[in-house]
Amino acid sequence: MAEAGAGASAGADIHYKCEACGAELRFAPGQTSLVCDHCGHVQSIAGAGNLAPDTIAELDYLSAVAEAVPSAALETVQNVTCPSCGAAFTLPPDVHSSECPFCATPVVAGTGATRRFKPQGVIPFALGEAEARKAMTDWLGRLWFAPSGLQEYARKGRALTGIYVPYWTFDAETVSAYQGERGEVWYETRTVTVNVNGRMEQRTEQVPHVAWYPAAGTVGRRFDDVLVMASKGLPQRYLDALEPWTLAELRDYSPDYLAGFQSEGYTVGLQDGHAEARARMDQVIEADVRRDIGGDQQRIISIDTQASGETFKHILLPVWMAAYKYGGKSYRFVVNGQSGRVQGERPWSAWKIAGAVVVALIAAGALAYYYQFWQQTHGY
Repeated sequence: MAEAGAGASAGADIHYKCEACGAELRFAPGQTSLVCDHCGHVQSIAGAGNLAPDTIAELDYLSAVAEAVPSAALETVQNVTCPSCGAAFTLPPDVHSSECPFCATPVVAGTGATRRFKPQGVIPFALGEAEARKAMTDWLGRLWFAPSGLQEYARKGRALTGIYVPYWTFDAETVSAYQGERGEVWYETRTVTVNVNGRMEQRTEQVPHVAWYPAAGTVGRRFDDVLVMASKGLPQRYLDALEPWTLAELRDYSPDYLAGFQSEGYTVGLQDGHAEARARMDQVIEADVRRDIGGDQQRIISIDTQASGETFKHILLPVWMAAYKYGGKSYRFVVNGQSGRVQGERPWSAWKIAGAVVVALIAAGALAYYYQFWQQTHGY
């Protein structure tokens, strides 16, 4: 049974007691069960084998903005915001101080409660800690000029931290009316006089011109699951680089999947996430408009987009995180807990770079010497 209760929220520490020995259970990545590391007892997660991308209920965006969503979609939590990295998470009711799971900064529980959206879906961890560590060290080994010692240090260093990162997904039906111009390129042949080795010669050349014609029309697009990160606890450029995520593997949210892992509450609000999603949609719509205009070149004067049926959901995605201090510098790495894709701060080895420079200088010197010798022997 979960100590935090069946309705335990993302961001809270979820604890399950082993029915056999009383030790803590944890979710087993890549499986559909909770396991006890102490005695090996296995406890199945109800419905864990059912993929649910089409059964997760989408929430109406306009109703949410008007604060008219069903109360079952919301929860009341006591949020803690890290003063160092800005991550948001919750503490169990009987815990008033702890450490930030993202940067280890000491934090103290606040006094205010917050209403927020419950997670509706989750992609459980598919990779265990050992698999994620191997993916990270392999990635480090493929980097040019990375310190060899860092790879070995990471291989033997402290365990990676498994964190569920919050995201929004947005759906919409869009119809966009546009006005613009279609450019058709045509070529004019003309004769020009050029200087060739001190002599004037006449040559022909093709000069491009563009004829512009008015264009107007309408394009439609259905957007499904436009993904927007709702976290500020980890660098966005790193998490963006972990994409793509296979959202077809989403499951209905259950706190069981959080057992033994950390989870961050969202810090990017619904409306801010919606604005980011609409900006991404606009980029796709602009590409659609250019294709519809056709021709060799396009000028877009205006696009008027009307969106309908806008829905959203709040989901959690699995990320392994590691932070190491090596050679006086800190390095952070993240691993996609579904696919094993790795991203992080690019380490550089000053010794390897210096060695490469020396080798390059030696090679350049050898080429220069050979060239000079060749000139002398050939009388140039």
